[in-house]
Amino acid sequence: MREQLFDAAERVLLRDGPSALTSRAVTTEAGVAKGVLHRHFADFDAFLAEFVLDRVHRMDAQAAALGDAAGTGTIAGNLTDALTALFGSVAVAIVPLVTYRDGLRARLRKDWPAGVPVLTDAAIMIASYLAAERDLGRIAADADVETLAYTLIGTAHLLYADRDSTPPEAEAFRKVVNTVIGGVVRA
Repeated sequence: MREQLFDAAERVLLRDGPSALTSRAVTTEAGVAKGVLHRHFADFDAFLAEFVLDRVHRMDAQAAALGDAAGTGTIAGNLTDALTALFGSVAVAIVPLVTYRDGLRARLRKDWPAGVPVLTDAAIMIASYLAAERDLGRIAADADVETLAYTLIGTAHLLYADRDSTPPEAEAFRKVVNTVIGGVVRA
């Protein structure tokens, strides 16, 4: 039931935005009675906190795949693919949801003390990948992988943030990735 409700919340969020995400919208989308949500969660913000954390944990497989890509292909290609997959998902919609709901932010702060969960986790994923590439000698030994990761995540978010428009073209995004990492990549 939890997964059914989470999937319904994701559909409402992606289709209608954070202001439309209500307990009634979720239960209607899931095809269940409104009381079902409240039987499984203390209140709607508790539901939303669990939803956000569930979607963050879904990034674990993507992080593992990116880590496995270290030493293969091109660094820019690996990063472009990972960021495109990340921001083509519900991740972009979670940011305004967290920003929009004070109660949700307060609940998330109990488990996630800083940042927006999906973006913070993505930055950790990118930094870990870049550190692995640095260990392999494919990027400069003195590269600040955390700053590069935050720069890539911030830039990707700015490119993808407008949910009403089409995603940026792959070439435009690849250009940004190459610009950010260009000074540290070794031939």
